[in-house]
Amino acid sequence: MFEIFQYIFIQNALLAGSCVAVVAAVMGYFLIARGLTFAGHALSHIGFAGAAGAVLLGIDPVFGLLVFTIGAGVSIGFLGHELRERDLAIGVILTGALGLGVLFLSLYAGYAEQAYSILFGTIVGISRTDVLITVLSSLLTLGVLALVFRPLLFSSFDPEVAEARGIPVRLLSILFLVLVAITVAISVQIVGVLLIFTLLVGPAATASRIARTPFGTIVRAIALGLFVTWGGMLLAIYSSWPVSFYIASLSFGLYLPVRLLSPLWQQGRRKRMQYGAGAMYNTSVQAASALDVQARDVTTVV
Repeated sequence: MFEIFQYIFIQNALLAGSCVAVVAAVMGYFLIARGLTFAGHALSHIGFAGAAGAVLLGIDPVFGLLVFTIGAGVSIGFLGHELRERDLAIGVILTGALGLGVLFLSLYAGYAEQAYSILFGTIVGISRTDVLITVLSSLLTLGVLALVFRPLLFSSFDPEVAEARGIPVRLLSILFLVLVAITVAISVQIVGVLLIFTLLVGPAATASRIARTPFGTIVRAIALGLFVTWGGMLLAIYSSWPVSFYIASLSFGLYLPVRLLSPLWQQGRRKRMQYGAGAMYNTSVQAASALDVQARDVTTVV
């Protein structure tokens, strides 16, 4: 079984897939916290237009993905500050990008395999150059995210108070969307634009149901992302079905039971907290009563 890992293309797939799984899990947590899951979905389709344009020009599709997704992320950040404005901006930009993508594909007269790989991913066919780009992009994204982690977390949950405290909320929003764009660009080669939600939202959504703190959620999301990525690749190696199918199926298979069962243990957690609060209250009442008795005794003696 382990002999398969001596092949270069398997090593490339594992390394690139691990980098993407970690970055996508971290970014997915903030996407959910900031209510930007639609933006993540839209950026992947916008990136398809950029990749199709790069194929038409004869250059690496990753560069087209980066240009289009980063440009769209900056545009969405500038045009949409309020929730309603943001959704409208995403929809308009997405519509224009899809039109360009269709045009680029109709003008492309070459072999359609490259366009197919953009849609569904080709993790076992990526080169050392692709791996290097993925690793560097992942390190850059995580490094920038680490620098702005605390203000980004603050503005994600309470943007009004964060802005009142002097935090540049709009600038952080634009920067975050640029980081999401980079994540989408490097994730497309793993699962394709049609299944980018698998790694961006699936692990983070599952982890948010089983963790109570931001750090705990992020750690669990990374673990789940690595599990579905490695598991999907191993299953695809020993079968004829695509790796993106297995990754998506594992992600959904983990989320569904957690989503269905989480209300049960959350209810149990609330009951334990209420019981603990009640016990503390009874203890305080008993202590107060004991002090009152002692005070009366002292008064009687005096």
